Amino acid sequence: MTTELQNSKRLIIKVGSSLVTNDGRGLDHSAIQNWAAQIASLRTMGKDVILVSSGAIAEGMQRLGFARRPTEIDELQACAAVGQMGLAQIYETSFREHGLGTAQVLLTHADLADRERYLNARSTLRTLLRLGVVPIINENDTVVTDEIKLGDNDTLGALVANLIEADALIILTDQTGLYSADPRKNPDAEFIHHATAGDPKLEVMAGGAGSSIGRGGMLTKILAAKRAANSGAHTIIAWGREPQVLVRLLQGEQIGTHLVAQTAPLAARKQWLQDHLQTTGQFILDEGAVRKLVHEGKSLLPIGVIEVSGEFGRGAAVTCFNQAGVAIARGLSNYSSSDARRIKRHASSEIAGILGFIEESELIHRDNLVLLTP
Repeated sequence: MTTELQNSKRLIIKVGSSLVTNDGRGLDHSAIQNWAAQIASLRTMGKDVILVSSGAIAEGMQRLGFARRPTEIDELQACAAVGQMGLAQIYETSFREHGLGTAQVLLTHADLADRERYLNARSTLRTLLRLGVVPIINENDTVVTDEIKLGDNDTLGALVANLIEADALIILTDQTGLYSADPRKNPDAEFIHHATAGDPKLEVMAGGAGSSIGRGGMLTKILAAKRAANSGAHTIIAWGREPQVLVRLLQGEQIGTHLVAQTAPLAARKQWLQDHLQTTGQFILDEGAVRKLVHEGKSLLPIGVIEVSGEFGRGAAVTCFNQAGVAIARGLSNYSSSDARRIKRHASSEIAGILGFIEESELIHRDNLVLLTP
């Protein structure tokens, strides 16, 4: 796995509340500056990095004078709103010292469950990475109640890994990794260096609640690794205060617990497309488009679409048929049915002129398409 990590292109790095806020005493400027420096080094190694950061509520608690985490939703939302200001400011300042810009991206689980919002978030993050910006992602605790009560940024990190098909999820925490039992209670507990993400035995080992500052625990990290593995992303759980932990990991050093995904990213995504989506629309393709999809492994361009049927929004699952009525592929449309009808039989270069905007040059990108015929 160390070789695969060295060869990885896209990384999700998640840091927990206790690390970001120095166990609730306020934002740890030194630690944040240290991670910014390490991420800058990863950028020079050619890695795309997205940072998922907890700490807004914990920072807000400190600024507003709460001794312990509030239980009332309105107070939690107030803490999130106040704390997010300080969190964004320190990240922007720390990364600017290394010539890197940052972008604040606040997400909820609903953003990633709705297909159109999912694709919008995906396009935004990909564009930010292409522009050399480091996205700083947090859950939108200011306005969403369910996520404050039930959510955690370990899960959010895994969802983002799936969203952009990341190669690895690195979870930095206040623990060195996973043990076979709680080492504070069992002196015979063994450190787990390697395991398979999704192994049920890991969930038994990781039982336990989070700290009084954050909401996660080792169990949420194991479940996040299981979720990230569904799209082929490996997970590393490591101590966030380990010197140069990110750089050393990417140089191939064994640090923390490595949880290996068993499914290749595209295989997992295409299996999901093939087995679990109900299609709401249909495209009829000309012979050239069928040949491009089936024999050349290309994306579907609007010029190859003869007819569009059904009513659907951007991101909906659609089935592609040849002119004989045989279903040949299934995928996620980058355009709504009304927009697809307007751009069918047109070159991609004409999309902006017809619609007044362009989401993607493809009607269905190859990464979002699975063939239904041998």
